[in-house]
Amino acid sequence: MAETITMPKLGFDMAEGMLVRWVRQVGEDISKGDVLAEIETDKATVEVESSASGVVLQHIVDQGAIVPVNAPIAVVGAKGEKVEAAKAPKAEAKAQTALRATTPAEVLQPEAKAAQTLESSPLTEAGPIKASPLAKKIAKDKRVNLARLTGSGPGGRIVRKDVEEALAGGAAISPAGKMEATTSIPAVIPVSHEDQILPMPRLRQAIARRMTESTTSVPHFYVTHEYKMDALMELRKQVNKYLPDDEKISVNDFIIKAVALTLREFPNLNASFAGDKVIRHGAVNIGAAVAVEGGLLTVVNRDTDLQPLRAISNDLKRKATAARSGKVRPDDIEGSTFSVSNLGMYDVENFAAIINPPEAGILAVGTARQIPVVENEEIKAGWRMKATISVDHRVSDGAEAAQFMQALAKYLEEPLRLLV
Repeated sequence: MAETITMPKLGFDMAEGMLVRWVRQVGEDISKGDVLAEIETDKATVEVESSASGVVLQHIVDQGAIVPVNAPIAVVGAKGEKVEAAKAPKAEAKAQTALRATTPAEVLQPEAKAAQTLESSPLTEAGPIKASPLAKKIAKDKRVNLARLTGSGPGGRIVRKDVEEALAGGAAISPAGKMEATTSIPAVIPVSHEDQILPMPRLRQAIARRMTESTTSVPHFYVTHEYKMDALMELRKQVNKYLPDDEKISVNDFIIKAVALTLREFPNLNASFAGDKVIRHGAVNIGAAVAVEGGLLTVVNRDTDLQPLRAISNDLKRKATAARSGKVRPDDIEGSTFSVSNLGMYDVENFAAIINPPEAGILAVGTARQIPVVENEEIKAGWRMKATISVDHRVSDGAEAAQFMQALAKYLEEPLRLLV
């Protein structure tokens, strides 16, 4: 019997998604769990799996259509099975068409329009040119014609070095758009002082909406603690001696494991506020904030308290890579019960993060650094790291948050506990 596949709900606040691409076409075989289509949500491009096995009998919506959650998108059934033609949700598709028609022309300022024209013109590339994303960006910024360059990368791919060598040799785009060689200093491009109005990507819109909701409806309070990191830094160094380069464990992996174990001792912080009740989650699923193009995405490691460090590290590496490439599965970004945001790699001493609803807390982690410290009345160098927990005051109070931060020190300052 034919089964209708619907637009999944990926997150408690998702209302609709755009069907970006059909991976399986009508008439193709498909098994339960195979990727049927790619959809774009407010957060990322997500692969949607089929919930049935058989043959794809019908695509109900077209690529590019915006579809409400739980609306039908496809039909899967037995080969040769007859199904009634289903109607696509027209209003959403029209809305998307109208958006596409008005945004480029009505929103972009002259400078943005010029950039748009440049991007679609043959100045930077004509036809399918093999070039790395960084080479394309430099070529676009410096107005270099990629069609006239010879790539030194694999398979003739144009890489950053090729573009820079072309610029060093005097190859540039003239104002008329023609390639010319010159030894003179490139002309200074006038800087526009006019305002630019840029359309917000869906991810940026989602961040704006959710962070506004969090800061206006969730009463935050903050507790900061400084941790001795000497033992953890030394243990990490020893452990990584035995691991290949692509599997080395980061400081953040230790922190995430430590947070998960501490949450087991403080279940009230592994919770969600739900009106007249608090939901204490049975599983400890830690969300790790990942910087992606145009915003921030949280990838989720499930049952973190039960996993060994190496498994946590490998899982988060895979999901972070998928997030940055814009291809994640629904389970990769949904279901976190507590989040960790680490800006240590940016030499940040301390900061406070905004809670990710409906979670009750988030830990903001700064840089582990060597500083002068006093121990046994002597000044010496020591590794220290500051972290700040943000907590929903409807769920918990300052004393409990402070006790959580003290308990977290037990794992960070005696890190062998994380390995047993």
